[in-house]
Parts: sequence; structure tokens; C-alpha cells
Amino acid sequence: MVLLALASLPTTLFAQQAVPDAGNHQHSQRQTSATGPHEGTLKAVGNLQAETLVTTAGLKVYLYDLGGQPVSVQQSRGVARLSVEGNAKRYRYDLFPSEDNALKADVDLSRVVGRQLTVDVQLVGAAPDTLAYQDVTVLSPSQSELDAVAIARQKVCVVSGKPLGSMGNPVAVEVAGQRLFVCCAGCVDALKANPEKFTQARPKVEVVKFTESDAALITKQAVCPVMDEPLGGMGQPIKLLVGGKPLFLCCKGCIKKVQSEPEKYLAMVYKAASPASVVATNTEQVRPGVFKVSDADKRFIAAQKKCPVMDEPLDAMGGPYKVNADGKAIYICCPGCAKKIAAEPQKYLAVLKSQGVDAPAIR
Repeated sequence: MVLLALASLPTTLFAQQAVPDAGNHQHSQRQTSATGPHEGTLKAVGNLQAETLVTTAGLKVYLYDLGGQPVSVQQSRGVARLSVEGNAKRYRYDLFPSEDNALKADVDLSRVVGRQLTVDVQLVGAAPDTLAYQDVTVLSPSQSELDAVAIARQKVCVVSGKPLGSMGNPVAVEVAGQRLFVCCAGCVDALKANPEKFTQARPKVEVVKFTESDAALITKQAVCPVMDEPLGGMGQPIKLLVGGKPLFLCCKGCIKKVQSEPEKYLAMVYKAASPASVVATNTEQVRPGVFKVSDADKRFIAAQKKCPVMDEPLDAMGGPYKVNADGKAIYICCPGCAKKIAAEPQKYLAVLKSQGVDAPAIR
């Protein structure tokens, strides 16, 4: 990837964002965007429409007339000024014509995946006046990057139980609104023939239409569980049904994250509405400080799923067991993990927090 220099562009392109009364020499608009033919954000700019596509490989701008027909950019050029949320620095990139009739800048943006980006674009040559607009977006990871994370989390084939990767590259299968992985092509038909058998443990994720009656729910949820940003900050929130429960996101870029880990984000939104998160210590110990679990622990065990020390299922080594970590109950797979939690309780509480698990209080 090459970071493009801007020295060749006229200095007028670097002027401050224009206002409507600036001599009518620049058309500048900011409005709620739609989705363009290349899955970028589309908005009206002067007498044209601009589609801005931001990927890990760089920036592209496609132009269309108001009827949706492509406009040639071969005689155009421009500049994009990009800023990353939480970073005061602005990065400037030249935009030059590409073979697919876009103005583009090749730049590696893989390090800002998941961050909110603000892109100020100025173009010359496509219209009599300079075109200027701003786009705010969240750079979503590529499907291959999401798959790698999902494979690492899933670990085993949902059909055969074999480790993913042991039979070659895992195969992705879309079933019941979920993207699952099997170890080989031979397991695909079995999964498709009886998806309920292999997907019943995961809530279904559906994108549904937003309605006016959702306003109260949006106010109650307040923030996007993926980006931790206020709902409405990037336009109309996206509504999902996760296991039949409504969940709202700040933008379409967050949908894939929820599809990959529905339980995590559902727990983040609904944990405040759950029954009081308190469990008893119990008096029966398998060794000092390591307690047996009871029926009252079942829902917390189901939410935690894995031991934060070993990253293994809680029942993998005779567990689960329960320990007191600074007044919070952490479930472990074996008594041997208790020493590590006793030495660094906040570290392992933070591990659970990063997984969307809020450890219950222990009394």
C-alpha cells in the first residue's frame, strides 16, 4: 500500500469545508446516507450522487447522476481527509481515477477496523464547481477476518466435533440465519439437512424493519453494544431480533459482529434486565476457597460457558467450581485454576467482561 502525497493538488482543495453562502463555488452537503451499488454510503452532492466506499484496502468514490447512472471520473481528481475517532490527527490522501470508474486512494486501513472514521472529500473536474461532502462510517472487518475470529471461537466442527482446520480449510455454511463452520465438505449436507440439531444452542439473528414504536426501546438501550456509541449518532439505528429479542445497532457495519457472537451482545443489552445477580458462597468446599456449585448457579454458568483461566468449557475437567474474586463469583473448570484467580482477581474479571459476561456478586 502507498500513502499518497497531496502536493500535486491545487491549494483550493485544502480550504476549509465550504458553507452554502461561499460564493456558490462549492457544493457541500451533509445528510443521512443510503447504500450504493458497491455497498458504500450514498448521498446527494450538488447535482450528483457520491458513493463512498471505505475498506481495509483504502478509499473509493463513485459518482452518479440523480437518476442513478454512473458518471465518468476519468478527468476528475480529488482529496480525502480522514480522521479516526479518538485521534486528533488528520490524514490526507489523493484520489485518482481507477479502472472501475472510481476515484481512489490505496492505503492500508486494517489497523482502524471497528473505529469510527470521518472522511471529508473534495472533488474537481466532475462538475463545474468543486464538490465537497463529509462521510462518517465505521470500517467493518472483511468477511475473511470475521471468519478467522469465528473459527477461533467455535474451535470444533458442529457436526463431527473435530477441530476446525484438522481436515483442511473449514467450510462456512449459512443456516437458520447463522454462519457456522464445519471441518470438511462432507459435513455440509448433514448440517443443512438437520440445522436445528446443530444450531439450537445459538439464538437466531434477524434484521427487521424499524418502526416508530421502537423509539422507547432505543431510548432505553441508549448505546450500540458493538461500538459503545449512542444510538442515532450514525443515522437511524439498525434493528435486529436476536433470539426473538429486539436489539439495536448504530449502523449496518455492526451486524456481522452480532451474527458471529449473538449470545455475547444479547447479554450486554439485557444484563440490566436480568434477575438480581447474586449467588451464595455455599459451605461445601472441595478445597479451601473452592466451592461446589448448586442449582442457583446454573444460569450464571450457562452465561459464562468457559473458564477464564484455561479458556476451556467449564465441565471439561470435572467442573464447574466456584471461587470468590473480590466479591464476584467466577466459575472455573478445575480447582487448580483457583490460585491464579486469587492472585489476580481483577484480571480474570476483566477477561469475563470482555466476553460480555458480568460476574454475579457472591455472598
